[in-house]
Amino acid sequence: MILRHDEGPLTLLTLNRPDKANSLTRAMMEDLIAHLHDAAPQAQAIILTGAGKVFSAGADLDEARAGLATDPIWEELSATIAALPCLTIAALNGTLAGGAFGMALACDIRLVVPSAKFFYPVMKLGFLPQPSDPARMVSLIGPGRSKLLLMGGAKIEAAEALDWGLVDRLAPPEALLSEARALAADPCAAPQGHAGRIKAMIPQG
Repeated sequence: MILRHDEGPLTLLTLNRPDKANSLTRAMMEDLIAHLHDAAPQAQAIILTGAGKVFSAGADLDEARAGLATDPIWEELSATIAALPCLTIAALNGTLAGGAFGMALACDIRLVVPSAKFFYPVMKLGFLPQPSDPARMVSLIGPGRSKLLLMGGAKIEAAEALDWGLVDRLAPPEALLSEARALAADPCAAPQGHAGRIKAMIPQG
């Protein structure tokens, strides 16, 4: 349920479970991690997006009840993305919720469609967020707004997420992937490894 399309030094990975709001199973995350490791040696840019009108609703509910909600694979996935030496772009085609936040927070750039919403309902569900998510979130939007999302159960619109700095740019649905590809164009045209050398010079939040 992960689609992969390689375009030379650009890799496009798509969460492809639109009938279930791209909710994540463990098998999907294992597959995504494998694709990321496989693409890493040659990719100068990786775009992560979803099929349909929701980026991801977080964990598959049945698997979450069976233990996926607290599985360390969430942290493995976000750590894998964060460690990639290439430019990583989250092209958020719709709402981002729950554990799926980790993937987007670990990316270098976040583009989003105007209709998207953002919420991370760990407080009311009685779970802790992924270990690295609060620190990454605070580096983008500060402690107060992070507490609004993680503790206050806030649900914010895309425009507010942009104002906060949670995302970097809005893009209409029909232009989302073309804008992501445009941002990936320079890294993909650069000498192999150059994107990683510049990325290493930029302090990570």
